[in-house]
Amino acid sequence: MGRYDFTLYDLIKRNAVCHAGKPAWFEAETGTTVNFGQFRQQVDRLAAGLQRAGVRAGDRVGVVGKNSLAFFQLIGATAALGAIVLPVNWRLSAGEVAFNLNDGTPVMVFADEEFAPVVTSVRDQLPSVRHFVNLAGSGPLDPFDGLIGDDLFSGAPVDADAGLVIIHTAAVAGRPRGALLSHVNLLCASLHFNTCFGLTPGDVHLNLLPLFHVAGFFMAVAAFHAGALNVNMNRFNAAEAVQLIQSHHASVFFDFSPILGAILDEQANTGADISSLRAVMGLDAADTIERYQQVTGGTFYSMYGQTETSCLATLGRYDDRPGAAGRPILMGMVELVDDADQPVAVGQVGEITLTGPMVFKGYWNLDDDNAQTFRNGRHHTGDLGRFDEDGFLWYSGRKPEKELIKPGGENVYPAEVEAVILAHPAVKQTVVIGVPDPKWKEGIKAVCVLELGQTLTAEALIEFVGQRIARYKKPQVVEFVASLPEKDGSIDREAVKSQYGG
Repeated sequence: MGRYDFTLYDLIKRNAVCHAGKPAWFEAETGTTVNFGQFRQQVDRLAAGLQRAGVRAGDRVGVVGKNSLAFFQLIGATAALGAIVLPVNWRLSAGEVAFNLNDGTPVMVFADEEFAPVVTSVRDQLPSVRHFVNLAGSGPLDPFDGLIGDDLFSGAPVDADAGLVIIHTAAVAGRPRGALLSHVNLLCASLHFNTCFGLTPGDVHLNLLPLFHVAGFFMAVAAFHAGALNVNMNRFNAAEAVQLIQSHHASVFFDFSPILGAILDEQANTGADISSLRAVMGLDAADTIERYQQVTGGTFYSMYGQTETSCLATLGRYDDRPGAAGRPILMGMVELVDDADQPVAVGQVGEITLTGPMVFKGYWNLDDDNAQTFRNGRHHTGDLGRFDEDGFLWYSGRKPEKELIKPGGENVYPAEVEAVILAHPAVKQTVVIGVPDPKWKEGIKAVCVLELGQTLTAEALIEFVGQRIARYKKPQVVEFVASLPEKDGSIDREAVKSQYGG
C-alpha cells in the first residue's frame, strides 16, 4: 500500500469518522440498525477473528448466503485483510455450488442456516476449506460469533489494485468463469453510481439485489460510500419492498425485470406512498419504466454493463434517448470494433469493447480466456451494439459464439443447458434459445429431437434439467420436432431461432 492507495477498508474507516453516529444499515428481517461507527468496530472485530483463523492476504473466503448485515460485515473484514470474498449464487444446485467454491479454493466458507445443508453435502468435495462457519442463524457449522472477540485488528497494508471479489459469470462453453475485481474496480464503480444518482447522506438505498450479483454488491457499497442508509432485504418480496419504501422513504434502487413491475403492481393494489423513489437504474420494459415515472415522478437510468466491467460501461437518463443504453461512463472508453478489431462507423454494429479502470483483472486461473478477452489492449465483451450520432449506445445482442439468454437479470448460456438436456437418454439433439417473456423479458426455450422410438413430456424434461442445475436455468418451454435445420452438416442455430423463437 502506498500514498495513492485507497481500499474498501479505508472507505469504512473514513465513513466511521465522517458519519459515525448516522445509520448505515437497517436489517429489515430483524429490525436491527447499525451506524457507521459501529459498523467499523464490527468489521475490525471480525477481521481480527479471521486473522486468528489463519486468513491471510490473497486467501479466498467463500459465502453462500442471502443479504444480511453479517454478509456485509464479512465483505468489509475480508477486504481489511487483503483477502478475496467469493460469494456464490445460492440459487445454484449443490454441484454448481461445489464447482464455484472449488474454482476459488477458499480457506473458509460461510453459509446461512438455510444453505448449510447444501454446503455440508459437498463438504468432502472442498479440500481447500479449513473452516466452515454459520453466516446467519444456527446450524451444523461453526458459530459466527465464535470468530468475534475483543482483539484489536492490526491490518497489513493492502494495494488498491489487489483482488477484492470473485464473481462467477454464466457458464460459457459449459463452465462458469470467476471474474476477479479489485478495490479500484469497486470504488470507481461506486463513484459512477454516486455521480449518476447524485447520492447524498440523505438518500436511502433499498438493497434488494443479492450480494452475489455485481449490481447488488456494488450498489450497496455505493450507497455506503455516499453515507446513505442501506435498507436491506434478505430476499425480494414486492409487498415487503413497498412497505419499506413507504416507511423508510427509500429513494434509490437497482432494478431488473420483473422487480419494478411487481412493486408498481403492489402499490396500485395497496395505495402505498412510494413517491420517495427518485431514482431507479437498471433494465426493464419501456411501459414499466414510463409507469414508474408517472407514479413517482422519479427518473429511470438506463445502462449497459457486465460483471467484467464492474457493472457499468454506459449509462444515462431513460428520457434522454428511450430504448438506448446511455452514453459511455465518465472513466471508460467504449469502442465498437469489427472482427478484425478495427473501429466501425457511427450507426454500424460492432463488438462492444472497454478500456479504463472499470475493467476487471481477469478470469480466475484462465490464462487463455484472458488472452482472448484482453487482446489488443481492450476488454472484449462479446456483446454487440451501435452508436448513434449523439453517442448513445444501442444494444444489438451477443456475438454468435457467446450467445446468452438473460431471464430477469440472470445470465444463462445455452451451451450449459443443452449439455444437461443431452444427458437425458431420450434426447438426440437440442438447441436452447431465448424467446420473449412478459415477466422476465426473456425466457428459455428448448427445441428437441428425440431418439428413435423414445417418448418424453415437456414437463419431465424441464424437471430433469431443474434437478441438475439452478432452476432459473431450466427451460420454460420445450418443443419436440422431427428434425432440426442444418447448414454445412451442422445444426443451423439461426434457422432454429427464426422458426421456433417467436
